[in-house]
Amino acid sequence: MERFGVKSAPSRNRSKTALYVTPQDRVTEFGSELHEDGGKLFCTSCNVVLNHVRKSAINDHLKSKTHTKRKAEFEEQNIRKKQRTLTASLQCNSTAQTEKTSVIQDFVKMCLEANIPLEKADHPSVRAFLSRYVKNGSSIPKSDQLRKAYLPDGYDNENQLINTEDR
Repeated sequence: MERFGVKSAPSRNRSKTALYVTPQDRVTEFGSELHEDGGKLFCTSCNVVLNHVRKSAINDHLKSKTHTKRKAEFEEQNIRKKQRTLTASLQCNSTAQTEKTSVIQDFVKMCLEANIPLEKADHPSVRAFLSRYVKNGSSIPKSDQLRKAYLPDGYDNENQLINTEDR
């Protein structure tokens, strides 16, 4: 058949999935009903992960009774909550977390420079003072965790400062 110029019928085994469609492409196609996070496609009102490869799966979900019901409830609430993946949530570094580590590092640095043993941070009166008068002061851990987690950082930073001053 090939030599007469007649082509055979296309193979029926070929998948009907879109190979190069990303979740972001589907978001632009369907608008505000969907959102993408971490390479996954979510229905905004249902908070359900959808298969972004098959358009028919998305259309079926958007036409379903549960989606229309949840969409009506979602619009009544007027609260726009978008589901996020776990990795995106863990990567999000809030200002409170950054501020907390800054307070702890400054506390360790102060103790090192004033020759105050870190065990003094465990005393109940020091704990009460920190929690009452220092913003994020109650988040300062006990001395053993200060020694394990934050003292090496302070030691390395001071070593680098000393080495740069000697040159």
